[in-house]
Amino acid sequence: MIGDQVYVIRNHSDILIADHRYPVPDTSYLAPTTCASVTTTVLMIPHASSSLVALIGPTAVGKTAISLHLAETFNGEVVSADSRQVYRGMDIGTAKATPEGQRRAPHHLLDLVNPDEPLTLAQYQRRAYAAIDDILCRGKLPLLVGGSGLYVRAVLEGWTIPRVPPNPALRAVLEKEAERRGEAALHRWLATLDPPAAEHIDPRNVRRVIRALEVCLTAGRPISELQAKRPPPYRILRIGLSMPREVVYRRIDERVERMMTHGLVDEVRGLVAKGYSFDLPAMSGLGYRQIGLYLRDEATLEEAVALIKRETRRFVRQQYTWFRLDDPAIRWFDASAPDCAKRVEGTVKEFLSTV
Repeated sequence: MIGDQVYVIRNHSDILIADHRYPVPDTSYLAPTTCASVTTTVLMIPHASSSLVALIGPTAVGKTAISLHLAETFNGEVVSADSRQVYRGMDIGTAKATPEGQRRAPHHLLDLVNPDEPLTLAQYQRRAYAAIDDILCRGKLPLLVGGSGLYVRAVLEGWTIPRVPPNPALRAVLEKEAERRGEAALHRWLATLDPPAAEHIDPRNVRRVIRALEVCLTAGRPISELQAKRPPPYRILRIGLSMPREVVYRRIDERVERMMTHGLVDEVRGLVAKGYSFDLPAMSGLGYRQIGLYLRDEATLEEAVALIKRETRRFVRQQYTWFRLDDPAIRWFDASAPDCAKRVEGTVKEFLSTV
């Protein structure tokens, strides 16, 4: 039994969510299901003819520099689409805009919650739409900037977010299954239940895998099905920044070295001193998890730094599943080209002139 409900998982084609007192069986029997529906919400936004520029792409390609150039050129303000920059006190490891950068252009959706506080996708989406509308109401250009594909697409595509509240007891069961069978096994179960969701969720991101399973088991429908799309009434220009892989990898190495020089170890040590555990989702992010190994004497500092670089490269490869180079909706630019900023500026200028 899980809380007031019992989740009965059978080894055939259905999953029953019942009020009967059955023990939770082995979740290796998970299988596709169609059950009760779940209520979703659609946020309606004004300014149907207003312009929004999205600057997207993987980590370390230079989105911050281009976004500041565009903000200064077009009287814009930045709306962050980074799932880690929402946390207070996590500045260096998330490559958050510096105070100087924030003076050059106003930034929104930074430092929203403490590292031990949750921020759901639905909450982020509502805040993003509110920030965009506020910028438009003041006659400025909103720039949605970031590499968190889930956040970007939820805003640009107008996802309806399933209103399925967290179920701590069910999550605890799934977390134990992940510990017992491994992260990959949990992801394989998700792939059986909801192949589209599994395709876009990194198997190592256990928190998101568990959330997708939680929604499916609770609502009886795949999360990918419940996340219907109702595009917001904005006029959107999607600009993608990319680079040759070897250039991105070199920039990643340089970026990680800068983080170390700027005090990443002290930042992580300070978060731990404030009582933030490495079990928290916020503390599982790139940089924080690996420095945690060093602070717990589970790795040398050199090993931890090498891990950050390696895992960041892997993360970049994963980001391209969200931002595909063959997506016709995205205008891609080679950020390593000397004239990239000017070319992007020209594209934005042309876009705004056709309003």
